[in-house]
Amino acid sequence: MMLGYLLGRAGIDVVVLEKHADFFRDFRGDTVHPSTLQVMDELGLIDGFLKLPHQRLQTMDGLFGGTHVRIADLSRLRTKYPFIAFMPQWDFLNFLREAGKRFASLRVMMSTEAVDLIRRGETIAGVRATTPEGPLDIEADLTIACDGRHSIVRERAGLALDEIGAPMDVLWFRVGRRADETENLFARIEPGKMMVTFDRGDYWQCAYVIAKGQYEAVKARGLPALLDDVVRMAPVLRSGIADVKSFDDIKLLTVAINRLKHWTRPGLLCIGDAAHAMSPVGGVGVNLAVQDAVATANLLADKISRGCPSEHELDAVRARREFPVKMTQAMQVVVQNNIIGAALKPGNQPLKVPLIIRLITAVPWLQGIPARLLALGIRPEHVASKAAQMP
Repeated sequence: MMLGYLLGRAGIDVVVLEKHADFFRDFRGDTVHPSTLQVMDELGLIDGFLKLPHQRLQTMDGLFGGTHVRIADLSRLRTKYPFIAFMPQWDFLNFLREAGKRFASLRVMMSTEAVDLIRRGETIAGVRATTPEGPLDIEADLTIACDGRHSIVRERAGLALDEIGAPMDVLWFRVGRRADETENLFARIEPGKMMVTFDRGDYWQCAYVIAKGQYEAVKARGLPALLDDVVRMAPVLRSGIADVKSFDDIKLLTVAINRLKHWTRPGLLCIGDAAHAMSPVGGVGVNLAVQDAVATANLLADKISRGCPSEHELDAVRARREFPVKMTQAMQVVVQNNIIGAALKPGNQPLKVPLIIRLITAVPWLQGIPARLLALGIRPEHVASKAAQMP
């Protein structure tokens, strides 16, 4: 949607496909970091965007084996928007879609799912899609796969993934929140257990972390046992925990870290999760995808206006974005292996706060370093693609 907006803004005829009738998916990431807020500012959209309901996070505090720690403090950043905005992704997407309606060259097709590719020899020439009215062929000079970590377009193109792996999966659910309930804790880690909670105003969004492949074992213990663990770790959830009535109210998010070796075929480019699935560590996935979109428009908008860029020109996006992706994934792997993986090992051995986290907690100015990596990422992108003259 962000790339569609940027290309529509540049006067390029672009069609965005969304397979569902709306954007409402509860498990879509909703952490909007300062790097994305800066992009919205550069597009002149920030004022309207920040009028949408959202919550703001500046400090990331947690309990590690019962010890209070502070991992990051975004207020120390010299950036225009030193906070993370928690906003349902469907609100973000709807906002971009509404803002994009002023561009005659941008068309968003809902309930339209890409299921295969159109080929002319070795070149990708569009997609075959299904719609409520039946099959539809959409021909295009350039097809861009933004269809997520289970990308059909990527699969049909035969692009190979490098799997990096993750030691955990996540159970994602909501718990009701009373108006008088407040808590600044972000993460809780205990021997064999970990949970993250987000204050979403009238409810708590909860992420209960389990060891990879252990969902069936969790279900076998039963819902009451799971909810008892949840309430014991986060007593603030006690009043609303009855909202979770069955495992139907819990979404299993299978965590993966991977990336493509090649992001392109002639006439095709993959970006976002279709090119590199991120761990939920740091909530950076949405923001990496936005950065990909900005880089794609910066590098290719002028070329697309003259026809399909060559595969070499398309590969400039990978060349630009691969280093930030690799560095971010490497940092996620360090956190997964040294903190999350260790915490999720079976047994009741007391957890010791890692030295680096003890140092960051004890020395406040150090909290700006992880804050910068989290908030702005590696080599953040800025909007450089030109806006077409409006009639």
